[in-house]
Amino acid sequence: VQLQASGGGLVQAGGSLNLSCAAPRRTFSNNGVGWFRQAPGKEREFVAAIDWRGSSTYYADSVKGRFTISRDNVKNTVYLQMFNLKPEDTAVYYCGSSRGSVPTLSSSGYQYWGQGTLVTVSS
Repeated sequence: VQLQASGGGLVQAGGSLNLSCAAPRRTFSNNGVGWFRQAPGKEREFVAAIDWRGSSTYYADSVKGRFTISRDNVKNTVYLQMFNLKPEDTAVYYCGSSRGSVPTLSSSGYQYWGQGTLVTVSS
């Protein structure tokens, strides 16, 4: 099962981007969804996650107050709105469908992944 992540691009520091993650309904409908990112030479790290109903959200400290995760279960899409971007946000961003209805902060808790979308923030 493949998730489709999109919306990455090149933006200046302080700018904004909106990422989307779409998937077949059976991949999303009862599952939490998370965004992770991986910068060159670094391990994949947790960014944000949302439970299956969209009632609970979770953020890494580094993005709290700047990123917002949301979902539209009718469209089977999860969004990541990113504001006030910093050069250290530069990475490939991946979305994943968690094994359960409540997402985890560890990538091992996810069963399906998208191909990734590159976000580059210039200083």
